[in-house]
Amino acid sequence: MVFSSTVFLFIFLPLTFFLNLILPEKYRNGMLLFFSLLFYAWGEPVFVLIMLFSITVNYGIGVAMAKGNPKRRKAWLVTAVVANLALLFVFKYTNFFVRNLNSFFHLNIRIPEIPLPIGISFFTFQAMSYVIDIYKGTVKAEQKFLNTALYISLFPQLIAGPIVKYNDIQEQLEKREISARKIKEGIRRFIVGLGKKLLIANLIGKTADAVFSMDPNSLNVVLAWVGAVAYCIQIYFDFSGYSDMAIGLGKMFGFDFKENFNYPYTATSITDFWRRWHISLTSWFREYLYIPLGGNRKGDKRTLLNIFIVYLCTGFWHGAEWTFLVWGIFHAFFMILERAKIIQTEKFKYRWLARLYVLLVVLTGFVMFRAENLTQGVKIIGKLFTGFSFQPGWHVMLYDFLSPLTVLVFFLSFIAATPVLTNLLKDFTEKLTEPKAEGIRNILSIALFLLCIMAISTETYNPFIYFRF
Repeated sequence: MVFSSTVFLFIFLPLTFFLNLILPEKYRNGMLLFFSLLFYAWGEPVFVLIMLFSITVNYGIGVAMAKGNPKRRKAWLVTAVVANLALLFVFKYTNFFVRNLNSFFHLNIRIPEIPLPIGISFFTFQAMSYVIDIYKGTVKAEQKFLNTALYISLFPQLIAGPIVKYNDIQEQLEKREISARKIKEGIRRFIVGLGKKLLIANLIGKTADAVFSMDPNSLNVVLAWVGAVAYCIQIYFDFSGYSDMAIGLGKMFGFDFKENFNYPYTATSITDFWRRWHISLTSWFREYLYIPLGGNRKGDKRTLLNIFIVYLCTGFWHGAEWTFLVWGIFHAFFMILERAKIIQTEKFKYRWLARLYVLLVVLTGFVMFRAENLTQGVKIIGKLFTGFSFQPGWHVMLYDFLSPLTVLVFFLSFIAATPVLTNLLKDFTEKLTEPKAEGIRNILSIALFLLCIMAISTETYNPFIYFRF
């Protein structure tokens, strides 16, 4: 089930929200757990058993850490980490490793073709952070299985994040505020995310898919740039839109999730980009991998190695393909250059040059991220910078990809990827009385929601990119 489907918007969400309002507080967690499991099981019911297994193992190890022999806490931690990574490896990486063993060593091992449970990377990392924090002593082990299960399976952020740390919502699992103000904020935030997804990501995604489905040898510089820019727009508005919807839904049900995006395409360095893009994942790797490896405490060479390891793992977290590994290494390369002061964007004479540098690096990396294989990725990147030969009829293909509506959305998306619209609305409403400002915000939210409903009724293209991670 996806947030942008009619089933979710007009059946699942109203029913769950209504029950959350009318039920006594002591029954709300049980109700939310039931509907979260139903949400996850909607497409592939068998996969919910995998998540329940993960919940049970991590809950049990957490309780064992709290009540068992303190000397065995490290053994329990190792067991938890191994169990979580093994679960992730079996379902996400087995096929990849078997394929490559066959290729490198000329073997003929049968590829098992294990299906990938949706969102397994997200709920596995979330569960793993829970037991690690118990070991570190930053949180106490949850004694109620219901609360642990709800924390790991809570439907607003279950499928594609943001990755939520247990101590961020521990108190809210026991008692949370449900107020008209918070519900209103949540609904507005959800509608903004829905608009990002349906009105920008879906439309521009068609152009990206059309270009990337072509033979890269038939592309020229213009078509290659159209496809690359389109994918940058699609992945940002798709993923940040999902995060907006998750944060909004959380508020509607009384939870406060941290922000996951902060206008990353306005970053002035690759380091700054990763402080703004998928913030929950960046924070996770920093806290649970970079710092344990030694962070920046063991000298410059070790720091650079730690950065490389973190971004290699970041790439592999996204998917079991060489394209994701190369994408992670590509970002590690520029992070290392910036850390070593070889690239110092703060010394650029003009700030827009720093932003242009970031956009070029990010766009080039996302071509490899989107590519079906390394060969396609390398060829399209080559076309970006060398594809100046124009085959007859290329402009006809360009017109097919870029309808007037698509061109309009392209330009609007460039503005929407910056704080300009948010700041303009804020400045405008601050000049009004609060009732008038509230009325303006309500009108804009209703108008945006109606546009989204129109889009749902006319479109069948509705994937979420990060569902496959």
